[in-house]
Amino acid sequence: MQIAIALFDRFTALDAAGPYQVLCRVPGAEVVFVADRARAVSDDAGTLVLRAQAGYAQVPSPDLVVVPGGPGTAAQLAPGPLRDWLLAADQASAWTTSVCTGSLILAAAGLLTGRNATTHWGSMDKLASLGAVPRRERYVFDGKYVTAAGVSAGIDMALALVGRFAGDEAAERIQLGIEYDPHPPYHAGSPATARPELVAALA
Repeated sequence: MQIAIALFDRFTALDAAGPYQVLCRVPGAEVVFVADRARAVSDDAGTLVLRAQAGYAQVPSPDLVVVPGGPGTAAQLAPGPLRDWLLAADQASAWTTSVCTGSLILAAAGLLTGRNATTHWGSMDKLASLGAVPRRERYVFDGKYVTAAGVSAGIDMALALVGRFAGDEAAERIQLGIEYDPHPPYHAGSPATARPELVAALA
């Protein structure tokens, strides 16, 4: 199984690294970071770099596609190399997925038109304007399209994906192996639980 995680300048690190930590543990999986060309790609803080081992053309038909989000998303909404690759790769993929505002890239490419999807809570209106049907859920399955909410939700989505294609036991083994048992010290991880003034400050 070939898994391609797309990278672009100013992506959010955990959007890519979270699913990677889950998916790289799937037996027989080959995870490849891809970009417009093989190169080092900086995250949105400019301090963490991931290396894309291949250009899009070198990975034409992965089984699973993961598109992260981040501030760099805006530059990827117009036609360009990432969109061209997504549209071609989607023709053969078993799963096409995104994390956080990565769903905006899928939607802008027309892949989520009329489909249920989620994104970062602050981008729900934008997702709707691009033709998707926004759902305020941690992750959303609609056929082969799977979208995760903000940043950390990519881990949940990846585990749910593994459960779908490799079975619950495989997903549980991976969850235990990475000791994914979150107990956040604050109840501020969602607009529904965070203090209103905090939500307003970040909106």
